[in-house]
Order: sequence, then C-alpha cells, then structure tokens
Amino acid sequence: MAKTKPTTVPADVLLFKKAQSLGPGINLSWLEQTWDSHILQDTSITEHDFKLLKTLGFKSIRLPVAFTHFERNNVPLDSVLLRINKVLALCKKYGFNLVIDYHYGNLTNENYQAETLKITDFWQKMAKIYIKERADRLFFEIYNEPTVDDAIWKDAAYNIVTGIRKIDKKRTLLVGASNYNSIYELSRFVRLADENIIYCFHFYEPFFFTHQGALWVGDQVATTGVSFPYNEEKFPALNPRAKNTWGETNYYKYRNDGNEASLMDKLKGYVKPWADRYKVPVVCTEYGVYNKYADQYSRCRYIKAMRTTLKALNIPGMLWEYNSNFSIFDGKPSLDNLPDCMRDAIGYTN
Repeated sequence: MAKTKPTTVPADVLLFKKAQSLGPGINLSWLEQTWDSHILQDTSITEHDFKLLKTLGFKSIRLPVAFTHFERNNVPLDSVLLRINKVLALCKKYGFNLVIDYHYGNLTNENYQAETLKITDFWQKMAKIYIKERADRLFFEIYNEPTVDDAIWKDAAYNIVTGIRKIDKKRTLLVGASNYNSIYELSRFVRLADENIIYCFHFYEPFFFTHQGALWVGDQVATTGVSFPYNEEKFPALNPRAKNTWGETNYYKYRNDGNEASLMDKLKGYVKPWADRYKVPVVCTEYGVYNKYADQYSRCRYIKAMRTTLKALNIPGMLWEYNSNFSIFDGKPSLDNLPDCMRDAIGYTN
C-alpha cells in the first residue's frame, strides 16, 4: 500500500512538529547587547557552551541580533554574519535548531512604510544567503517586540513575510504580535495568509516579580525583595519611587498574580484559545527572571512553574537567557555553577 498509494504528511502537521522541536530552547543574548561597543570581539561564547547546553537538554538556540544597531554604527553585515555563522556551525555540530531574531528594530508608527521596505530588503538578503540551509533547522524571527499600532504591525508583518517568500518559499518564519510580543495583542491578532509561520510571544508576568529592580524599566519595578510565589509574611513594602506608577497597581495585584495558577490562567485564557481557533502552532520565545534582586529559590520556582505550565499546554518555551543578567547559572556557565534548584527548574535530571 505504501508503494502503490503513498501518503504524505499534511503540511500543518509538519509545522507543529517544527514548533515542538524548538523547545526546550534558550537565548544567547550576546549579539543584542548594544551597550557593549566591542560585542563583536567578545569571544566568551565557545564550543564549550554548546556542549553544556546539549548536556542540559536544550534543543534550540535563539540568537537575538541587533542588526539595526550594527548598521547605524557602520559595522559591515559581513562582520555580523561571521559571528552568526560560527553559531550556526556549532548548532549543526551539536544538533540544535537556530532561530535568528531581528532584535532592536527601528519600526515606528511614523516611519513604518519606509522602515518596512528596509526590513524586507534585509530579510531578502538573509534569505539569499541562507537559502541552502535546512528549513527545519534554521528559522527567521522577522522582528522582535514590535511596539507600533496593531493595524500597522499586521501590514508590516504581511509585507515582510511576502518579501521573504519571493526568495525562500520553504523557510519557517516566526511572527509575534505588537506591544512587545504581548499575549493580549496576540489574542486579537488575525493570523497572516501564510501557511508556514509559527507565532511567538513573550511572557514575563508577573512583571512586578520578573523585572524587579531592573533600572532600564524605571520606577515601576523599584520594589525589590519580591518572592515567588507571593508570601504575605515576607512581602516587602512598596518602594516610594513606585508610587503613582503601574508598579503601585501591580504591588497590590501581586497577592493574586504571584502564583503558578495565575500563569496557567493567562496562557490558557489568551494564547491557547487563539492558537486553537486558527489551528497554528505557537512558541514562547522568551521567559525568565532578572537575577540581580530576585532570590535564587524564587527564580527557580518561577522558571519551573513556567516550564511545567507551558508543557501542560503543549507550548514550546525558550528561556531568556544563558549567561547575562537573566542567567540560570550562579556565576560562569558550568554544571558546577548550576544550582540544584535550577537543575530541577529546567528539568535536568542527570
């Protein structure tokens, strides 16, 4: 029967398999660090790191790259591609999927027409460069955390995807919604007319916990010493700087939001119904905890809660991140510096 009446696997089944192959994943956030003017000369990521990530059970690497930043600073694309290609070669050697992510773009409500053309042109160049790479191993995430109006982003995303398809019809693309890849905007997003897209979102809720003390966010996260889950006896006083900001609102909401059930309620309430309605795969390309002020055990409990919640919903997840200020390690990446509670959190059992 197989010879006389061969059957083919439906394309949507293959797409869901591709999505599942992305989890568990982790971000190597090195090429997005725009604050480091010498980042392309940084050689701290080596083959040792890929061996370690393989040992820990990760299946995919997401590589955020600040392409616009490098271009603005007259860094030749070839110099950036040199570093990307080293990562790609190591991913091939150790069996990782790779997602190249267009990080820190310059798309605004005012410039979106010209900027969309620019982004499309960039991705067409990338599509030509990587046209021979396996479509089930190398993925393009077209734009990280768009902040433009929903309608503008829908139009921009459609045009970027359409532009890529003129060069590469097989590459699986990742597309998120506006408002920083929000789950709420995703739930209102109308899927694109392309059958080879995995839709992505970021999840850092409750933000009051995951970003506590992060200076780049501002006063709303000035309250530190917040544990997960919520503990009334150890709950800190509201930092005066957070008064009259969203941080004050979130302070009083945390007694209800700071628990595993709340994570499930939000993901099950917004992401899962949308994915089921459109019959498309989704992936969480970022989740994690800023590690300067959150205590180790709270970070472990949160990451485990997110991993198990995503698994229960059959949604692949990618940790933010490997070796910077959201790192899962207590010091330089190594098995010795991976706390026992974090081993349990990421599901490493050896």
